Amino acid sequence: MDLLRRLGQFLDRPGFPWKTLIIGFGITQYVFEGFLSLRQYKILQQTKPPKALEGEIKQETFDKSQAYGRAKSQFGFVASLYSQVQNFGTIYYDILPKLWDLTGIWLHRYSPISFTGEIVHTLIFFFTYNLITTIINLPISYYSTFVLEEKYGFNKSTVRLWVTDLLKGQALGIALGVPLLSAFLAIVQRTGDIFFYYLFLFGIVVQLFAITIYPIAILPLFNKLSPLEEGPLKTGVEALAKRLNFPLKELCVIDGSKRSAHSNAYFYGLPWKKHIVIYDTLIEKSETEEVVAVLSHELGHWSLSHTTKLFGIAQFHMFYIFALFSVFIKNRSLYQSFGFHKEFPIIIGFILFSEALAPMDTVVKLLMNILSRKFEFEADEFAVKLGYSTELARSLIKLQIQNLSTMDADWMYASYHFSHPILPERLGALGWSGKEKKADLKAMDDEKSRVVTGREL
Repeated sequence: MDLLRRLGQFLDRPGFPWKTLIIGFGITQYVFEGFLSLRQYKILQQTKPPKALEGEIKQETFDKSQAYGRAKSQFGFVASLYSQVQNFGTIYYDILPKLWDLTGIWLHRYSPISFTGEIVHTLIFFFTYNLITTIINLPISYYSTFVLEEKYGFNKSTVRLWVTDLLKGQALGIALGVPLLSAFLAIVQRTGDIFFYYLFLFGIVVQLFAITIYPIAILPLFNKLSPLEEGPLKTGVEALAKRLNFPLKELCVIDGSKRSAHSNAYFYGLPWKKHIVIYDTLIEKSETEEVVAVLSHELGHWSLSHTTKLFGIAQFHMFYIFALFSVFIKNRSLYQSFGFHKEFPIIIGFILFSEALAPMDTVVKLLMNILSRKFEFEADEFAVKLGYSTELARSLIKLQIQNLSTMDADWMYASYHFSHPILPERLGALGWSGKEKKADLKAMDDEKSRVVTGREL
């Protein structure tokens, strides 16, 4: 506590150029990430697949994958610039203090006296700011869904469904945000300098609550979950779960095809009660043994305690975030640098603190991606030991084709951005000898061609 207090006093220096520093952080990160994206874009201009994929991926499929990657990269440049301009404008033109004052006027003019105070004011400010940013970002979201994804055959959504999801998301944000944000502010107000201990405990409770309530009340708002039908796939997955002593409670299929042609599978739940969810697109486009192989990889994460380790790291990260926040919450020079001279709202302090912490978050992101890629290799090795080497390799190749995923990557870009190894690295680690030649994958490629063109061949 004494260390945090002294650090807080050291950083609270009148006239310190916090705004200039944070704008500088933002621009530096933008330039750095742009540099990495340019390096990756050169890889996406290559005309031949990596040697590890020669004979596995048709040239036509590789060309489509590269074109899709370039389109996403070009869109990423625009979206990143759009976001950077927003952030710069918000900081440079003191949008936060102006919006705080405006919402304060609304509160005093239209709300009963019993509904005044920092918590109510913060709620109005937060949801107004969130609504504004949502509206500003609508063009980016629309283009991503209905132009980019549509062009390459992945979008299955409609404008009506997109708008409905947007409205549901906003309503859900208010329904959950009001009590959670109110509790966050109340804890800080009432527990003094040691508030971060209580925020940490509150965060753990919220996570456990989210794990419990998500499949029951939130996921059904956006997708339909159905029990997996009886058959070889269900038998195979249940046998795998029993073999690993995995506490399988429910095995479901999700209608991912409702919005996208991309495929996936995952599990969630409390330690003693797990649910496995398989995308209908994965079942449709894969053999039974290949789906089981994918799940053997996913359950490998559980068996090797990867999920537990990541959860533990997340808790440590949350604790140090709240502890560092206690250093900045009373930093008057930080508030004043951003135009807050009379009021020092908790939520504003947290927003500004988050901006100041951006460089450290960049380092954390890099380290977490390195650890995540290590875990992915270990989960692949786990599947190999279960006897699914060939099936997993075939499945990875199919998923690569179906999702038009990046076939190769610049090492700097991958280190910073990718949480999973690229396909050639994974096939090499699996000891894949290339038994499946182009002719054997023709059906998969033709299926992808059908999806992309919208035609039956």
